[in-house]
Amino acid sequence: MSDVQRASGIDVKMLELLACPLTKGPLVWDAGRAELVSKSARLAYPVRDGIPVMLPSEARTIDPDDAVSRPETR
Repeated sequence: MSDVQRASGIDVKMLELLACPLTKGPLVWDAGRAELVSKSARLAYPVRDGIPVMLPSEARTIDPDDAVSRPETR
């Protein structure tokens, strides 16, 4: 089991398949906040009980200067 899977409860392979619903771009796992971050949309999608909530209405707007915690994955 990878660090990302342990921290998020999400299968790493599934994370690699997910894309931002607005930009269709890649997502970065923020382990510190348990969120999937779309840098291009400046949105952070929450992960609740191991399930990514990929609704823009549920996403948090992020400051472009916010650092994303490591480890990262797409």
